Amino acid sequence: MDFATVVPPYVAKPLELHPFRAVMLAPSRVGDPASARALARPYRDVASRLLQWIEQGRATQDSAPALYLHEYTAAGLTIRGLVGALGISRRAETMAERAVWPHEAIHPEQAGELADRMWQMDLNPAPILLVHHGDQALRDVIAEVARAKPDWRYLDRTHQRQRIWAIRDEDVLARIGALLADTSCLIADGHHRYAAYVRLQEEHPGTAWDAGLAMLVDQDDTPLFLGAIHRTLPGTTLDDLVEAAQSAGAEVAAHERQHALSALDSTHLVLTDGNTWHTVGPGDLAREAAVSWLHDHVLTRLPRPVERVEPHHNVDDALAATSATSPAVLLPSPDFDQVRALVESGGLLPEKATSFQPKPSLGVLMRPMNGG
Repeated sequence: MDFATVVPPYVAKPLELHPFRAVMLAPSRVGDPASARALARPYRDVASRLLQWIEQGRATQDSAPALYLHEYTAAGLTIRGLVGALGISRRAETMAERAVWPHEAIHPEQAGELADRMWQMDLNPAPILLVHHGDQALRDVIAEVARAKPDWRYLDRTHQRQRIWAIRDEDVLARIGALLADTSCLIADGHHRYAAYVRLQEEHPGTAWDAGLAMLVDQDDTPLFLGAIHRTLPGTTLDDLVEAAQSAGAEVAAHERQHALSALDSTHLVLTDGNTWHTVGPGDLAREAAVSWLHDHVLTRLPRPVERVEPHHNVDDALAATSATSPAVLLPSPDFDQVRALVESGGLLPEKATSFQPKPSLGVLMRPMNGG
């Protein structure tokens, strides 16, 4: 199994979100799967394709650079954050200098493919999601901006409700910049795109590639839901998983389906082949996420190397892929502060360990590299 092992470089403080001139798909096309063709192969034609869409009214470009306050609501959950061009030209040399904290390793070849794609597109097609604990002064500024009438407001094709404010006032931008300078944030979504940003910056310093599109969400203001990503393990057996978990010192007990699922919490995992169900209590998970314990202590004890790990964002999808030759490991939802404490002490979670939701629809805010 080819697990990701490379840690992307760390960007140094001060954390900077720069204004940019956003390109936005027309509201009727945001979230529309058919609109994805605007960003499809051949990637070298994307820039001209978007210009054509702007001429046809299927997309627009903002009149001047701005930092954007973007609020979206999906399934009753509202997320609000600042969207800007994240400065990535400085590298941190010490832990205290780190502004952006990856919590997963990456595959360099995948990051390279994304970098090549963005270079051909001349575009950051979507923001990476960053999350932090903001301070009250920053929340006050954001609340002040949000009290004004949004510059754009609509319901997109996925039924996400979008509200966007363009922040251009120099005093407000200066206040936000000062309040962000000493911020440290966690990458919630987009580790490989972040690594692609860094690669493009190193290859093209002193250009627009000195920044990459990002959305910064305050977990104390409008928190993202942090869910587990479950696993199925083709080529493994449930008996081998049970034996490996016991060998790792866990308390393993067989139960009926309903009892096992109801025991899935911050201290227990569930193993199943769809017919037989086991709860697994690893013991003290206060200093270790359940997903890390699984990868470090259980998968390493299997009699045969894992062929592949298939991720699933909900229990139903995991169970649909479960069989006697592809057992499932159902994991508890991780805790944000636990994840943050882990990475700030120098640790990492396995690939596909966390699911921050909801994510914004594609096409709301894009950053052209030639757009000022």
